[in-house]
Amino acid sequence: MKPMKLRNTLLGLLAGATILASAGMAHAADITLKVSHYLPPSHGFQKDFLESWGKELSEKTNGKVDVKIYDATSAFGKVDRQADQVRAGVMDMAVGLNGIPRDRYPAASIIELPFLVKYADSGSETLWTLYKEGLLGTDYNDFKVLGLFTHPGGLIHTLDNPVRTLDDLKGLRLRTPSPAISAMLESFGASPVGLPPAAIYENLQKGNIEGLVATWDLVNAVKANELLKYHTDAAAYTAGFYFVMNQKKYDSLPDDVRAAIDEISGDVLVGKFGDWWNKWEAVGKADAEKHGNEIITIDDATRAKWQEASQPMIKEYLAGLKEKGVSDPDAIYQRAQALIAEFDAKYHAGDK
Repeated sequence: MKPMKLRNTLLGLLAGATILASAGMAHAADITLKVSHYLPPSHGFQKDFLESWGKELSEKTNGKVDVKIYDATSAFGKVDRQADQVRAGVMDMAVGLNGIPRDRYPAASIIELPFLVKYADSGSETLWTLYKEGLLGTDYNDFKVLGLFTHPGGLIHTLDNPVRTLDDLKGLRLRTPSPAISAMLESFGASPVGLPPAAIYENLQKGNIEGLVATWDLVNAVKANELLKYHTDAAAYTAGFYFVMNQKKYDSLPDDVRAAIDEISGDVLVGKFGDWWNKWEAVGKADAEKHGNEIITIDDATRAKWQEASQPMIKEYLAGLKEKGVSDPDAIYQRAQALIAEFDAKYHAGDK
């Protein structure tokens, strides 16, 4: 090949490679957003929630944004650090549990009072509506709030002591996820023990706790069904969760990216948690059945009696929130009750 022809050929190949490289760069994400949570990578929080949310954000921004997830196995997976990491800018976003660390979100904790929430969709939409109506005060002032949600009414899971009556709770050491639930357990004579999810199995195994209050989903996620023998389904409580973003990070994003985040968050996102929790709970319950554990179902009449028995504790808890800066906790509780009734009628009118 003549030198000039060879030179032209090489230049052509080089130009082609440059075009291909440029095309590849055009499809690479320009923005990477980091999000953390405190559960295993196999959990629905990651597989159904965060991965699908991240994929949708990437699609709506034509690949401009990539979402990188850090789960409980990472250095950023501590349950008590989720909000702090976002506030400090270490993480751009996080999913966390309202009750850990305690007293961070006192107004929002009202949703966790005994026998208020039975269904995840009603609980989630109630908590989100309370936020939108401005009733949660300064609880989430540091953040861009992408969503708030709850799980369905939780169960009481025990090793060797079945819980069929309130008296059966007396003296039991039970893991608790939040101050409101701790207050409920104490009022019934149990001893609440605060533990992160990752510590549940070991403490059950060592006998440091005799059970826990949790969803089917959580006992499955931490493999506790291997140790537990009894599960009392009284829909006794719920826990609140947040999905928040660093406000400065959100403000720094291009208009189209912020619009895409808004489009797939808030009302749209919160509305998905009912179906997701139904799916996650079914897996956990099936695992308990597979292990041959006994499931004790508390009927509605008995649940109503337990609810009545919890009223003094609820009154005391609401009074205590005033000392923590909540201006009118009774009004929030009353509004929450009204919203729960409204959403239960909307979604569960035919349920027994």
